[in-house]
Amino acid sequence: MLNRSPNRTKKVTIVGAGPGGLAAAMQLAHAGLDVTLLESRSVVGGRTSAIETERFRFDCGPTFFLYPRVLEEIFRSVGYELRDEVPMRRLDPQYRLTFAGGGQLDCTPDMDEMDRQIAAFSPADVGKLRRYMDDNRVKLAKFRPILERPFSSIFDLARPSLLGAARHVHPLRSLGDELSRYFTDPRLVIAFAFQSKYLGMSPFQCPSLFSILAFLEYEYGVYHPIGGCSRVSERMAEIARDLGVDVRLNEPVKGLRMNGRRVVGVETDQATYDCDAMVVNADFGEAMKRLVPDRLRKRWSDRRLAEKRYSCSTYMLYLGIEGRYDDLPHHNIHICSDYAKNLSEIETEHVLSDDPSFYVQNASVTDDTLAPPGHSTLYVLVPVSHQHENIDWKRHSDPFRERTLDALAQIGLHDVRNRIRVEHRITPDDWNGRYRIYRGATFNLAHNLGQMLHRRPRNRFEELDGVYLVGGGTHPGSGLPVIYESSRISSRLLLQDLGVATEFIDGAALPLGTAPPLVATAGP
Repeated sequence: MLNRSPNRTKKVTIVGAGPGGLAAAMQLAHAGLDVTLLESRSVVGGRTSAIETERFRFDCGPTFFLYPRVLEEIFRSVGYELRDEVPMRRLDPQYRLTFAGGGQLDCTPDMDEMDRQIAAFSPADVGKLRRYMDDNRVKLAKFRPILERPFSSIFDLARPSLLGAARHVHPLRSLGDELSRYFTDPRLVIAFAFQSKYLGMSPFQCPSLFSILAFLEYEYGVYHPIGGCSRVSERMAEIARDLGVDVRLNEPVKGLRMNGRRVVGVETDQATYDCDAMVVNADFGEAMKRLVPDRLRKRWSDRRLAEKRYSCSTYMLYLGIEGRYDDLPHHNIHICSDYAKNLSEIETEHVLSDDPSFYVQNASVTDDTLAPPGHSTLYVLVPVSHQHENIDWKRHSDPFRERTLDALAQIGLHDVRNRIRVEHRITPDDWNGRYRIYRGATFNLAHNLGQMLHRRPRNRFEELDGVYLVGGGTHPGSGLPVIYESSRISSRLLLQDLGVATEFIDGAALPLGTAPPLVATAGP
């Protein structure tokens, strides 16, 4: 499917083979550009890559594959069908929520079943989930145009689409406050607000807009790609190569060639790549500090980067287990007894909790390709502070491992220590050092009102000419669906700036500036 378009005379270099970089590479190559994709590591995917050891395979970062429609549309726009290329299974239950204070929910898109479980928590809240779903169906439809288009200046806030959405999104209300309008039981508030941790934020600090996250799970499903979310990244790289992209692994970028404020080339130890445009998919803060001289950055200088608010980080254990835990669902979220205190310890005090909340993926109950026969995988994630002087991970990592393994008994994993055959660990220091993530903040810049829309680094990067951003550090934000959407926004801008007259969406040429639908009326 190599594209021999005359647009191949236009050269684009993409820095970073994460989900956004891979999606941009596919779209730009299909539009006929000469695309080179540079990745510093030996595997593609960035945080959405695989960790493989002794025949065990783990997703490094994202394990929830939500709202596949965006990526389906991207695949279709370049001539492929996502479900044919990467088989996926919709999970039911989506996940199990357990509360240290008592109670359990096996969360399912079956509204009748959810009401039966909610009745055991709080009879007064029966039926409230349906009202929440109805309201957020409208909210997403109103907010859809905002997620589909760039925000290049404060004047974009005056768009009719944003003004029309304002009364539905309640920008000054927190997500926790928003959910409290529906549910009286605080456990149910958390059950539909904890998804803010996908953005690395407390639900009591996160804007109420993000009530759409739980809605997306119940409306459109939680999926497991066979082989893990990393398999999606791997297949995207294969397709990118088929479309003519030159994917170069183990080739970190060491500098940029500039002509004034325009990037005209990208330098590695192996070569210099001339380019008409550059796409940055590396972590925003680290990429700016490492590649762009501070004197060329005003809005995003080193000093201003340091002053910004950042998401939490994560402490990770990847465990290869003898045998299986067949009574444990695929996804498990445990909420500690004092959730507000835990959130404060992460975001304000920057200390390690004695009683943390945590997440466990037990993917082998769904996918037997991830471990050798007779074995299984456990992926354990504990939200913790990003790098801070209060926490010395060289000293705290081992004790926190023991604390975490002890905590797993709360979801029935009493014998896990005795069954560990393979173990891999990532701390915030590793996220920073090994994965080049600023402060180890795995979800990038926080999604507070001062760091969203035009106040986030812009898709057409405002500090340099010929530079475009994709990934969680730009608009619309973090999370796989919106990262893929960022690739569509930035690709459209790049093609327009290079004078490419059309782009290809859903197999048809559309005029530039025409936004593809983020949400259609039918289910996935």
